[in-house]
Amino acid sequence: MKENTLSKQIFPVLGRAVKEQLFLLICLAATIFGMIALAVLLYQIIREGAPRVDLEFLKRPPSRIPEKAGIYPAVVGTLWLMALTAVFTIPVGVSAAIYLEEFASKNWFTRFVQVNISNLAGVPSIVYGLLGLAIFVRAFSLGESILSGALTMSLLLLPLVITASQEAIRAVPSSYREGALALGATRWEAIRGVVLPSAASGIITGVILALSRAIGEAAPLIAIGAATYIRFAPSSPMDSFTVLPVQIYYWAQMPREGFRQNAAAAILLLLVVLLLFNSIAIYLRYRARLDKS
Repeated sequence: MKENTLSKQIFPVLGRAVKEQLFLLICLAATIFGMIALAVLLYQIIREGAPRVDLEFLKRPPSRIPEKAGIYPAVVGTLWLMALTAVFTIPVGVSAAIYLEEFASKNWFTRFVQVNISNLAGVPSIVYGLLGLAIFVRAFSLGESILSGALTMSLLLLPLVITASQEAIRAVPSSYREGALALGATRWEAIRGVVLPSAASGIITGVILALSRAIGEAAPLIAIGAATYIRFAPSSPMDSFTVLPVQIYYWAQMPREGFRQNAAAAILLLLVVLLLFNSIAIYLRYRARLDKS
C-alpha cells in the first residue's frame, strides 16, 4: 500500500522533470540550428563578397561590367533615406505616444486608435509602398525622389515607434509623475523633466529596432520607383535615388557570376551600415541610462 502511494507521488514529479528537460533540449536545438544557419549564411556571403570589397568598390558607380561596378550612389542614397526617415518618424511617433499615454482620454475612440496602430504594425511593407506611390509620388507630385521614399518609410515605421514609445512611457511608475505634480510642476513639465528621461532608453530601443527594419526594406522603395541603376549620388531630397537593398536585389537577378559577387559584397556593406546605425543608437541609449542614474 505504501509502495503504491509512493509511486503515485514520484512518477508525476519524474514526468514533469522529463518534460522540462525535453523542453530545454528542444530550445537548445532550435538555438543551435539558428546559429548554424546564420554562420553558414555569413560564411557564404563573406567568401563571395569579401574579395570585392575595397575602396574602389565604394567609390565607383554601378556599371554594366561587374568588375567595374561600385556601390557609391546606393550608399549615399541609403544615408539620405535613413536620415530623412528618422527626422520624420521620431518626433511624430514619440509625440503621438506621449499624447496617447499622458493626455488622451481613455474612451472608445482612444482604444479604436490604439487597435488600429497595433494592426498597422503588422501590415506587409509592400502595402505601404503602394500607399506612398499613390499619395507622395502621384497626389503630392513629389516624384520618385528621396523625399517620397523617406515619407513612405516613415509610414512603415510610425506604428513600431509609437507602440515601443508607449510601452516605455507606460513603464515609468506613476509615483514619478505624482511626485513632480506634488512639487508644483505642470503636466507638461512633469512629462518633460521626469517621464521622458526615465523612458528614454526604452524609446531609443524602439527606434533602433524600427530603423534596423527600415534599412533592409526593398519592397516599398521598389513600389514607389526607386532606381535600380543610377550612376550619380543624390545631393538633395528631391533627387532620384537608389539604396543598398534595391541595388542588391538588382544585382542578385543578373545572370553573370560577377554581379552575384557584387551583391554579396553589397550585403556585407549593408551589414556594416546597419551595425553603424545600431552602434550610434546603443551609445545614445547608454548615455540616457547614465543621465537617468
